[in-house]
Amino acid sequence: MRHTIKAFVYKGEKYYIAECMDLSIVTQGKTLDETISNLKEAVSLHLEDENPADFDLSPNPSLLVTMELEPAGVS
Repeated sequence: MRHTIKAFVYKGEKYYIAECMDLSIVTQGKTLDETISNLKEAVSLHLEDENPADFDLSPNPSLLVTMELEPAGVS
């Protein structure tokens, strides 16, 4: 049973994109803060009225987010 839900965030053409690696969730936002907020909401809605064990998750799993960033000085 997993205690974390993994997600990956990267910069798209206009928005930041967040893709959940463990659940079928993709969301976006204009800022990183908005994207993370949208991701939290999407995960919460996805698991609403569901048993986390059905997704091999412990109760109240944490969200682990990895971000792809460009190196400094690269445009």
